[in-house]
Amino acid sequence: YVRFHLISPLIQQSAENIILFDTFVNILSHNLGEPAYEADVAQLEYKLVAGEYGLIIRVKGFNHKLPLLFQLIIDYLSDFSFTPAVFEMITEQLKKTYYNILIKPETLAKDVRLLILEHGRWSMIDKYQTLMKGLSIEALSAFVAAFKSQLFVEGLVQGNFTS
Repeated sequence: YVRFHLISPLIQQSAENIILFDTFVNILSHNLGEPAYEADVAQLEYKLVAGEYGLIIRVKGFNHKLPLLFQLIIDYLSDFSFTPAVFEMITEQLKKTYYNILIKPETLAKDVRLLILEHGRWSMIDKYQTLMKGLSIEALSAFVAAFKSQLFVEGLVQGNFTS
C-alpha cells in the first residue's frame, strides 16, 4: 500500500485555482485510463484524489509490480498533456458534478457549514459560478506548471517493501 500526498499552497488561493486543480486531476485520471488498464487486470489498484490541499495518489497491490504502476502515474503527471476535446469534456463533467452538489440540500448544508468553520474556504457556489464563466486551456497549462513547481510531498508505504 503506497500513498503520497502532493501538497501545494497554490490550490486554495482562489476558486479558479480549485477548479483548475479539479480539471487537472480529472484529465490526469482520464489519461491514465488506458495505460493503467493492464495494472487493473493484474490486481493492482490506484486512485487519484483531488484533496483540499493537493493530489493524493493511492496505489495498492502486489509489491513486485507496484513501483511500475507508481512510476507510470508519476510519468503521466510530470509529462502532463491534453487535447482541447478532452479539456471540454472534463469541464462539462465538472459543471454537472458541481450542479448536482448544489441541488442536494444535505451536501449544500455541509458545504455552508464548512465555509463557516474553515478559514479561507471557497464555497461550492463560488466554484460553480467561476466554472460557468469559463476556463481557458492556457490557464490550465499555467496552473499545472505552477502546481508542479510548488510541491511538498508526504508519503506512507506499508507492506513488504525495503527502504
